[in-house]
Order: sequence, then C-alpha cells, then structure tokens
Amino acid sequence: MTVLAVIPARGGSKGVPAKNLAQVGGVPLVVRAVRACLKARLVTDVVVSTDDEAIADAARAAGAEIVLRPAAIAGDLATSEAAVLHVMDAYEAMRGAVTDVVLLVQCTSPFITPGDLDGVAAALIEDGADTALTVAPTHGFIWRQGGAHLSELDGYGVNHDKSNRPRRQDRPQEFLETGAAYAMRAGGFREAKHRFFGRTALVPTDPARVLEIDDPHDLARARVLAPLLDPALLPTHGDIDAVVLDFDGTQTDDKVYVDSDGREMVAVHRGDGLGIAALRRSGLDLLILSTEQNPVVAARADKLKVPVLHGIDRKDIALKQWCDERGITPERVLYVGNDVNDLPCFGLVGWPVAVASAHDAVRAAARAVTTTPGGEGAIREIAAWLLGEGLHAPHRAASAAAPHTPHNTPDK
Repeated sequence: MTVLAVIPARGGSKGVPAKNLAQVGGVPLVVRAVRACLKARLVTDVVVSTDDEAIADAARAAGAEIVLRPAAIAGDLATSEAAVLHVMDAYEAMRGAVTDVVLLVQCTSPFITPGDLDGVAAALIEDGADTALTVAPTHGFIWRQGGAHLSELDGYGVNHDKSNRPRRQDRPQEFLETGAAYAMRAGGFREAKHRFFGRTALVPTDPARVLEIDDPHDLARARVLAPLLDPALLPTHGDIDAVVLDFDGTQTDDKVYVDSDGREMVAVHRGDGLGIAALRRSGLDLLILSTEQNPVVAARADKLKVPVLHGIDRKDIALKQWCDERGITPERVLYVGNDVNDLPCFGLVGWPVAVASAHDAVRAAARAVTTTPGGEGAIREIAAWLLGEGLHAPHRAASAAAPHTPHNTPDK
C-alpha cells in the first residue's frame, strides 16, 4: 500500500518571511516535517511541494522527493488541497504507481511526531475511516461577540450557556483541530477535492505539542519550547566531519582582562584543550573562527594545533569557503557559538551548538545546547558527546590526509 505524505512549503510567506526555512531547534521547519515523515512507520513516500529552490534544496538534502509547484497554485490564495492534488498527479506519473492514502503534513506545526502521522494513516488503513485529522482535547469555554439580536459589545457563549458554568467533567469532550496532519483516501480525495469527506476520524495528540506558526511571535514561542519538546538528540562522531569553534564566549567566559599597558588577556579551560586534542586525534577537521583580530586567539590556536581564521566580519562566508576548499558538506559540520554574530553560521551547518551561557537567541536557534557555560569546559563536554567520556573514537587518521568526499546523510 502506498501512503504518500505531501508537505506543502511555498516560498512566499507574508507573516514570517521565508517561514518554511525558519529554524526551530536548529532545524528548518521543512526539514523537521520531512524527518517526522521519514520516521513514520506507515508512510512509504515523502514529497515536498514548493516553488522555492532553497526550500527544495533543504528538503532534498533531508531525504524528501521534490515536486516543483507551478505559479498558478503558489500564490497567497492557493489551497493546500490544490498542492496535494498536483503532487499526486505528478508523483504517480513519475513513479507509475497508484497512491492509496495521501497525507497532508503542515511544516508550520514544528512539533508534529511520527506517531501523529502513523495515527492518521492507521485511522484509514486499520480502522476504515475515509479521512482523519490530528486534534487536541480541549475544555475551553469559547466566546463570540455580537450577533443576531445582540449589540456589538455583547459576548455570548458558543459551546456553553454563560449563565451556567458546568464542571469540566460534566461537559462533553471537545477537540481542537491542530492543523498539523490530515489523511485522505486518495480516490475519495480526487473526487471531493477537499480534505474532509465520508467518515472522518479524530486522532488525539498531546496538547502541549500543538502550535501553528503564523507570525513571528509563534516562531519565537516555538524556539523557546523546542528544548523542552524535542527528543534529546546529541551528535555522534559518525554524524559530522568537522568541528568549528568560535573563540570568545565559547572557549572563554567572554571576559577580557586589560593590564595597565592595554594588553588583553583571557582565561581558558584546560579541559577544553584536552577535548580539542582528542577531537583532532579522532580525525575530525577543526577550525577556530573568530570575529576578533587579537593575538591571543592566534596564540591559543597555535598551542592547540588548530587552524584559525580571525578578524572575520562575515563568519558565514568564511565558513562556507573553508568547507568548499576542504570538500566538507556544511550539513556535516558542528559549529559552536554563543552570540548573535554566530547565527548566520548556525543557518549554514547541520549541527549548530550553543554553550549554556549563550545569548537567548542563539540558544533558541541551536540544535543542541551544552550544560556547561563557555570558558568552563563546554568544548570538553561537546568532545564527550562525540567521543565518549573517555575521549576515544574510531581513528580517522588513514582517511584524514585524503580529500574529503561530501556526505549527505539525512537524519532519519
């Protein structure tokens, strides 16, 4: 049975520009949706419908197939149904296979889970429903203002009588449509051209995970919630090819000591030096990348035997060039930062990591956050993620001298 998951992700968002590429938990929204679909047990095919090349590139790298959406169904008034129908036609023609069940998956719901997707698919495959959607239980009292025979300022209860306030347990259970996932029998969907027809099953999900990103405030909330709602996920040695380190605030505590002659000094952590040495021995490429043009940065890099680029205004451009020269795929780079000038690099790499003392915006954009502040052993902690507490890993020395071959390993 073919279960086709379709993720509509056009490029022309008005409320949040480039919304579908906005990062939550260090991962673009479209990539989060692709990963959830790939992990779902019942989904057989994953397609992203887009009119945007950058979205297409990100989704393709994550493991999805791409169907480019024509301009006629890519505007503000285009419906998700139109995009899904277009994908069904294009994908079936391309694959020569008939779709049995089609899922509409919204990447603007960042906390959708593989279980949610399996739930709506199973409602059709196993329970015989024609359509299904994710819902969240709610006990809220819904109000409206104005209406027939009422003034514009007169509020009235929609799902309750305002003169009678029954206890929660005495009221019928109601459900909120989450907007995250829908499932439809393909034949019925082609005929109805709408996501609801026949018998519709409600598939409850965790209310704590319900959030639709429609404006910048929603995006900010999602970034704050990501460390709490995302499954704990730390990189391993096999996930990456290179570690790139900011200096001030990550390898130091972000303080500068100035003597009477104007010479600057900083404090570093010996544990970080131990961790960096272990990372170097493991065969990973290392780089220190700093905005500061300061002799102390170069001196520390020389002691650690790590290449350094400092005095860099556009760290993301320098990092991309370094990756290109080394033949390293940015998606397999772990970048450690602490302040807002690191955010462009966070958007470039596959593993943006913030130290515990980082700026709130940096922590929100990170895919992982250390428990240790910068300058107090945060790099040693990251080395332990990759190599284990004993700081040993399979040696890459035999291949380290050879040119890198770009990798593209989606996190399934």
